[in-house]
Amino acid sequence: MQNKDYSYYAIIVAGGKGKRMNQDLPKQFLRINHLPILMHTIKAFHHHTYQPQIILVLAETDVAYWKSLLQQYQFDVPHQIAFGGDERFDSVKNGLDLIHEENAVVAVHDAVRPLVSSETISRCFDTAVLKGNAIAAVASKDSVRRITQKGNEALNRAEIYLIQTPQTFQINQLRKAYKQSFQSHFTDDAAVVEKAGFDISIEKGDQFNFKITFPEDLILAEAILKSRT
Repeated sequence: MQNKDYSYYAIIVAGGKGKRMNQDLPKQFLRINHLPILMHTIKAFHHHTYQPQIILVLAETDVAYWKSLLQQYQFDVPHQIAFGGDERFDSVKNGLDLIHEENAVVAVHDAVRPLVSSETISRCFDTAVLKGNAIAAVASKDSVRRITQKGNEALNRAEIYLIQTPQTFQINQLRKAYKQSFQSHFTDDAAVVEKAGFDISIEKGDQFNFKITFPEDLILAEAILKSRT
């Protein structure tokens, strides 16, 4: 349930180039079910009961193209634009700089996870209000092995979680975390916040909240979106 003591934001990070798609167009602009992927993602947060203010982080070179898409699809969801940086770390930091409230809860989400459910967004916001942060994750369904110097070894599948977004934080945690210098193991916001000294809360994600990475992901996402209409 929404706590009126906080303001709510969603930083949607859309700086990917889609190299594994074998296409020149960045993957967040590829179309599924009649809309660019990025628009589906923005709509998931805009129509959510928390109604977070949306900050879109784009490569500066993509802004003109994005504005042309807004006109083409008559897409009028309110949002601010921040410029992406060299690393995802820099992009999130630039988005964070547009938030000036002291009591805010911020969800950071990958632009190319357009199928995120309303329930996952709610759980992450709810838990972040109570515990300071929440990251969406799903338990591994597969057996997992780790490569070692001696070869490889089995891991306990029950202890393995696959991390998704949104990753949601009270803003004081993010501000402290993003004062750090970038490190190569900062592959997501949870790693940055954890390095700043905060414990991370895992919240239930959902199986359809996958990151569109390969061409076959487009086919699956299209089918899922059509099944929801």
